[in-house]
Amino acid sequence: MDPDQPVMDQQDTSTRIVRGSALDELQRDPSSRATFLRMMGGGGAALALGTLLAACGDDDEDSGSTASTPAETTTAGADTGDAAGDIEIVNYALTLEYLETDFYNQVIAADIIKDKAVLEIAKKFGESEQAHVDALKTAVEGLGGTAVEAPKTNFDDVLGGGLEKVLQAAADVENLGAAAYLGQAGAIKNKDILAAALSIHSVEARHAAALNQLIGRGFTADGGQGSIPNGAFAKPMDKAAVLEAVKPFLAA
Repeated sequence: MDPDQPVMDQQDTSTRIVRGSALDELQRDPSSRATFLRMMGGGGAALALGTLLAACGDDDEDSGSTASTPAETTTAGADTGDAAGDIEIVNYALTLEYLETDFYNQVIAADIIKDKAVLEIAKKFGESEQAHVDALKTAVEGLGGTAVEAPKTNFDDVLGGGLEKVLQAAADVENLGAAAYLGQAGAIKNKDILAAALSIHSVEARHAAALNQLIGRGFTADGGQGSIPNGAFAKPMDKAAVLEAVKPFLAA
């Protein structure tokens, strides 16, 4: 990862809504969509879901095709491979959350941040990431899977680079997290998992916005890295691109 180039500029990959996924069903079936939005809490969730659908696009090559019936989407969602696919996605997200949690823990332990307000932000963000870890581990188990172990991390270069480098790395990691969730949303089959991913994605995005503003990327940054996305929709990143981007933070 080039430290002089914003993470989100290095890879601009789009994600698609996979046929038979939870997003596909919500897009095609109004009754399923209404139930999902009630579960998510109404108005704000409707905006978030609409943005997610627009950002993901559609995997259906026939733009003139008719909508699936509830029975069709239910059959697609009942595939025996659905749980395995969702477990893989959740474990991938869990790996990133482990990394973020450990990053904040190490930053706080290193006593690099002297400003009390900024330190409180770091502590609060770290607590949020730990809550994400706990929730995702529970989600994997609920799907019948086994949660992955936390990766071994290496933040020595970041911690040794002083406060500015630490805050830049924090912003990069949070931007990666938000883009990673968006990159997987279109493939999630279980609507409970999609709801959790949508909720966590919004938190990661708010973390990223706050840190972007703190380090001066703010509202004028180019490349979709600032507090306001460069364009109408947030930019997703696929799994390969995200894992490549976090390699410098993983122990060999």
